[in-house]
Amino acid sequence: MKKLAVIAFGGNALLRGDQKGTISEQEQNARDTCKNLLELVRKDYNIVVTHGNGPQVGNILLQNIAGAKLYGIPEMPLDICGAYSQGLIGYIIEQQFRNILEAEGLDKDVITLVTQVLVDKDDPAFKNPTKPIGPFYTKEESDKIVAETKAVFAQDPRGRGWRKVVASPNPIVIGNRNTIESISRSGQIVIAVGGGGIPVFYKSPNFLEGIDAVIDKDLASALLATQIHADEFYILTDVPKVCINYHTPNEKQLDVITTTEARKYLEEKHFAEGSMAPKIRAAIKFAEEGNGQTIITEASQLQNPECGTKIIKG
Repeated sequence: MKKLAVIAFGGNALLRGDQKGTISEQEQNARDTCKNLLELVRKDYNIVVTHGNGPQVGNILLQNIAGAKLYGIPEMPLDICGAYSQGLIGYIIEQQFRNILEAEGLDKDVITLVTQVLVDKDDPAFKNPTKPIGPFYTKEESDKIVAETKAVFAQDPRGRGWRKVVASPNPIVIGNRNTIESISRSGQIVIAVGGGGIPVFYKSPNFLEGIDAVIDKDLASALLATQIHADEFYILTDVPKVCINYHTPNEKQLDVITTTEARKYLEEKHFAEGSMAPKIRAAIKFAEEGNGQTIITEASQLQNPECGTKIIKG
């Protein structure tokens, strides 16, 4: 049976820090990343692609705010903005991947699925929202929004202003997971769980509703990989291998580590929150619950059989 791999695109797969975010920039970045996935396609892997949406959903929120102020267009809630971003990013990746496949003479469909992800409305994260989204405001502006909407704001640690913060609950069930697995195992390429998925909960039995939250993209991707019985889970980032003692004279690249070792390094604070730490937690989750291996690496390294840091159960 062909191997099934879930590949989580990092943020720089679409938009890099020194870029404005034009469509042409995002298309070129997506094309470059998808070219690197050809190695897995040539090895006859079945593939599911996931991706982040931070910059894009932030821009959508800004457009929302501007439209409301200038034209009185009703603002859309965060779950709807997440759905917008899944569609636009999926379209970019789907088109660029299709262009590359056709140039290589490879006949595969590329299908984007807008993906809902079930969360628990009683998740403790909802009592302590920490995930910053959207633009920066002054204290006075944020206080006014809080009074009008009961949103929660927090001061930026770097002193850039105040931002809305939302919960980041744990994902429980990936919507349409059986269809995602079926399509990918038939040999087609699926793009799903964009931005960690649209968080939804059961407002009442058999009645789903969106909720203001942001699910960690790598954690949701690990859950997807587990629930579709993937063999491998790739987390693409901007370094070829995970390091301990990062940016010190004792920096050391890691080739293969067990989940026990990975937890030890987490406890020793080798990995920064908001950077490598969430990726390591996602890697542990899949290695233990999915019984496969996680590979954390840079997209350009995929042609190397020994690429990345492998995290295995143990």
